[in-house]
Amino acid sequence: MDQIPAAGHADHAIIGCGPIARATTEVNTTEGDPAVSLTHLVLIPSFDSGQLLVSTVVAARRHWAPVWVVVDGSTDGSADMVEAMARTDPALRVLRLPVNRGKGAAVRQGLLAAQTSGFTHALVMDADGQHPAESIAAFMARSIAAPNALIMGRPVFGADAPWVRVALRRLCNGFATLETLRPVGDTLFGFRVYPVAALLSVMQASSGMRGFDFDPEAVVRLAWQGMKLIHLPTEVRYLSRAEGGISHFRYVRDNLLLTGMHLRLGILALTRIPRVARDRCRRLRRPF
Repeated sequence: MDQIPAAGHADHAIIGCGPIARATTEVNTTEGDPAVSLTHLVLIPSFDSGQLLVSTVVAARRHWAPVWVVVDGSTDGSADMVEAMARTDPALRVLRLPVNRGKGAAVRQGLLAAQTSGFTHALVMDADGQHPAESIAAFMARSIAAPNALIMGRPVFGADAPWVRVALRRLCNGFATLETLRPVGDTLFGFRVYPVAALLSVMQASSGMRGFDFDPEAVVRLAWQGMKLIHLPTEVRYLSRAEGGISHFRYVRDNLLLTGMHLRLGILALTRIPRVARDRCRRLRRPF
């Protein structure tokens, strides 16, 4: 277990790290075993995900190595469960935040540690069973083929998807399209492969991206940087309470957070219009 210090210490400091392989090659595969990469890792932020975290880690490890978990101040005992798994699995690493700081903050801590260890890309997936671990290898392969692109899931919803959540997604996607002046796909679906350095750069430039606003703002800011967005159809599950499903989304709190984010990004987008117009004029004037 790697303990990440509380606020007031350097954000990237980690105490008690075990041996970590440097990233020097891409992927090695052995038939029947998970793919092993020294450049691409799976990163799972988790807050009070209970047994679902264990199931998610087991599924992810079935398809990929390494898998890192960032436990974001959980108090439900799930950290102890995955730490016990990590003691017998060298491809599993657990980072632990002492207090809950939000999904984006947890992802950032994982990215900083990954970058220090030489990893170049991270597939971020949720700990609550929504994202399909069986799609990890396909997403990683696409990222290796297009390392400068953001590989995004295009969610395929089933009948279990709450209509309010689906409607919210459409609204957020519409705002993001206006803010970027380009189609950006689903901005709230967090199953993605990010180039680590590019994501850390835009997070450094933002006053947000620490909580539930992480997923949509990451897409908008990376699109502003001109990053190519590749969309892969991906099934998404919404587990019922009977299946152990959990959600930390709070409709009032998080909708207010998203509203404030889009207001902030909308103002920034207006300041970018002259530059975007100039760039497009230059491209139109170029001889064929």
